[in-house]
Amino acid sequence: MTSADRSADEHTGVDTGPDRRVVLFDMDGVLLEGRGTDGEVHEQALADALSDRDLDPDPETHRLLSGYEYDTDFALGCTRLGVDPVTFYDRRERYSAQRSIERLAAGSRTPYDDVGVLTTLADRYTLGLVSNNYDAVVQFVAEHHGFDAFEHQQGRDPGVRGFYRRKPDPHYLLDAMEALGGTDGLYVGDRATDVLAATRAGLDAVFVERSHNDADSLPVTPALTADSLADFADQLAARGWPSRLSSVGER
Repeated sequence: MTSADRSADEHTGVDTGPDRRVVLFDMDGVLLEGRGTDGEVHEQALADALSDRDLDPDPETHRLLSGYEYDTDFALGCTRLGVDPVTFYDRRERYSAQRSIERLAAGSRTPYDDVGVLTTLADRYTLGLVSNNYDAVVQFVAEHHGFDAFEHQQGRDPGVRGFYRRKPDPHYLLDAMEALGGTDGLYVGDRATDVLAATRAGLDAVFVERSHNDADSLPVTPALTADSLADFADQLAARGWPSRLSSVGER
């Protein structure tokens, strides 16, 4: 920060210290290409969990157990098999995380070309990574792709509790802000749930336009919309970051 910047901040009363200037990023669809994890991962994980228990469900029971969600169908399928649904879901989730990491290690998904801007942003802001993906997957991605600009990385816990704390619940965003010592910040996402979670956490929402979300409708107007991470960084650099982004959002 230059002396001119400091003078401007003293004049406006805006605290620009790193403990206040926090930028949180989503992972899937923002840093990693694609909207999210391939559904086949969860089907393979289900097969793993069933094999562990030597279970061979009939087609209808298998249908009830299929998919990602913890819902009444999944619980009913577990009841038909005589297994505890919470325990079995946790087992399947852990296999989903393991299968996801294996695929990512094999190069199934790669970072977007514009993630290099994170290094520049880290020079001025405190960066964090918060995702609905499993925490083990988030930690792997951060290390595997060298995302060392982040001072905090957090995914969700496997199991039912983590499932219900996914965005738009602000739980993990609030955790990250506390871990980083932040009181005001931005959350950069690519989904309506990201925008809503940011709003619920008291953060300014930034919506990044990607090829997979061009038809999405947003329940809340984001403070800022960018067509890439590079565009997001350029807008912050050009307009500055006041304590709120009402002026920045006017494009």
